[in-house]
Amino acid sequence: MDKIAVLTLSLLLGLVPLLAFGQKLEEDIIKTSAGNLKINFIGHASLVLTFEDKVIHVDPVTSEGNYKELPQADLILITHEHYDHFDPATLKILKKDTTIIVGPASCQSKVQDLKVMKNGDRLNLLGLDIEAVPAYNLVHKRPDGQPFHPRGAGNGYVITFGDKRVYIAGDTENIPEMKNLKNIDIAFLPMNLPYTMTPEMVAEAARWIKPGILYPYHYGDTNTSRLVTLLKDIPEIEVRIRHMK
Repeated sequence: MDKIAVLTLSLLLGLVPLLAFGQKLEEDIIKTSAGNLKINFIGHASLVLTFEDKVIHVDPVTSEGNYKELPQADLILITHEHYDHFDPATLKILKKDTTIIVGPASCQSKVQDLKVMKNGDRLNLLGLDIEAVPAYNLVHKRPDGQPFHPRGAGNGYVITFGDKRVYIAGDTENIPEMKNLKNIDIAFLPMNLPYTMTPEMVAEAARWIKPGILYPYHYGDTNTSRLVTLLKDIPEIEVRIRHMK
């Protein structure tokens, strides 16, 4: 068996670490009732989730990783149309004949066969329950008064892996709808100005959601230690800092 075949088989079996730009990616393993969920942190808002031999890419963009070095997708989740979350060229690299691409209607004109989800929609894809939830700004706005992320234009997603519910918030502030999220085990919350949340906003959202594990992401140059300090009185929320600038 040649080296390429061995590497391909090893990737499929999860025997070698994922690489991007020739570097090993940070990886967390979450135990669920249906097997392990592997989370690889590409950067900014880009993630790779692997579960039951399914590869799920979230907001893949080439500015964050060399996707030619990463496994192709069974499912791709796009939160909204901004360039740092949505890159049609990267989708072409990751897409197989069977790949399902999910996103809001704002991405539809640039993605053939996009499966559109709007806020409140629920789908079961590849055996995974997926809910699209609101993601928008209330406070932070452009000079013309328009929010950076208007209500209804983008999605956050809640994905169920066995007995674990993972919330990937997309670009949003601590909006009232977060108070309705229940039984969230893992949350990815964005933390950078002026586009998303301050550490104080993320801390408030975390107090509403009460995830067992909180990953701040899309945080740019924000001081992540500030969030750790704000939540130090809630030991049931574990704040994990990964390279997600």
